[in-house]
Amino acid sequence: MKKIVLLCASGMSTSMLVKKMQEAAAAASYECSIDAFSASEAATKAADADCILLGPQIRFQKNKIAEQVPGVPVDAIDMRMYGRMDGKGTLEFARKLMND
Repeated sequence: MKKIVLLCASGMSTSMLVKKMQEAAAAASYECSIDAFSASEAATKAADADCILLGPQIRFQKNKIAEQVPGVPVDAIDMRMYGRMDGKGTLEFARKLMND
């Protein structure tokens, strides 16, 4: 089972997107765990993730977070996809990032 972690400034704004992604995963019969945390928790909460998605508001921290979790693909969620709370699109983006 794949582990997808979303990070944002406080872990709150991504929680709605997590729910939409979970719904999209269930609809596609794709088994995964999806959780949201604050970027400050990256090293402890996301070190064993299969991929890390960053909220657009913290995309500038991509390199710093990638250094904290070597070997884990890290990328920022597209601002339009994030604004629309596009769970299906964000899940597809995560799967591409994981080569899944």
